Amino acid sequence: MLIVGHGTRDEAGAEAFRQFVAGLSDRLPDTPVGGGFIELSPPPLADAVSELVAAGAKRFAAVPLVLVSAGHAKGDIPAALVRERERHPGTSFSYGRPLGPHPSLLTVLERRLDEVLPREERAGTTVLLVGRGSTDPDANAEVVKVARLLWEGRGLDGVETAFVSLAAPDVPSGLERCRRLGAKRVVVLPYFLFTGILPDRVERQTADWAAEHPELDVRQAAVMGATEELAELVLARYHEALAGDLRMNCDTCVYRIAMPGFEDRVGAAQRPHHHPDDPAHGHGHGHHHGSHSHVH
Repeated sequence: MLIVGHGTRDEAGAEAFRQFVAGLSDRLPDTPVGGGFIELSPPPLADAVSELVAAGAKRFAAVPLVLVSAGHAKGDIPAALVRERERHPGTSFSYGRPLGPHPSLLTVLERRLDEVLPREERAGTTVLLVGRGSTDPDANAEVVKVARLLWEGRGLDGVETAFVSLAAPDVPSGLERCRRLGAKRVVVLPYFLFTGILPDRVERQTADWAAEHPELDVRQAAVMGATEELAELVLARYHEALAGDLRMNCDTCVYRIAMPGFEDRVGAAQRPHHHPDDPAHGHGHGHHHGSHSHVH
């Protein structure tokens, strides 16, 4: 099992990654586990792979420890794995999916929210979910999807989205948007796994903006951290990669997962429905829209 991180200039963040990898090793006593970064902090990915190869490893299942599928997950990490395969003849690498969006991560986000906001104050509160930000619109859209999933069924006034780098709106603009929408209480919720330079920047920008707007109740939630849910999710992604089971995204399907307010839909039978413009109708071929979910 190979855990691949992006890397950070923040020593506490790098140490959190290393501790997390060590914890995974305890969970898989019969499986060699290594972890490394593609840049910025030790250990580099190359060292982690060399160590495992020296111990006799040949087949690797790599899980990217990233929340969204942006340039790192789509390009940099696969390229690094190809480089390692060429460096170590006779090895093979399968590659797992990024972690989010997943109900387990929403559970952790909700816990971080609860730490700074009693449940009875959810009405009247707008959450500002802050992602890393990317030049990849798909990656930014994933953060917006998480924001929407967090909003559904939890009794909040709304969940807005901001980014700390490379994408608009930035944190001050996101907070201003909340204010203009009439928010009196805002919780800034970082969509980050571990502490680091960027989450620190989110906190600093939030504090600066809040100081200029004393009429608003602005609260700062913590990063997600190395939770039980994260460890379980990484193990699930590892087993998918091992089996070559790269499925369509059913992680946020209401027919598969009990979402707040939609619990009665889990396992509901899916019926083909009529599409007037579908030429398959009349030829005995039912158009099974969403038919993947009826076997859950």
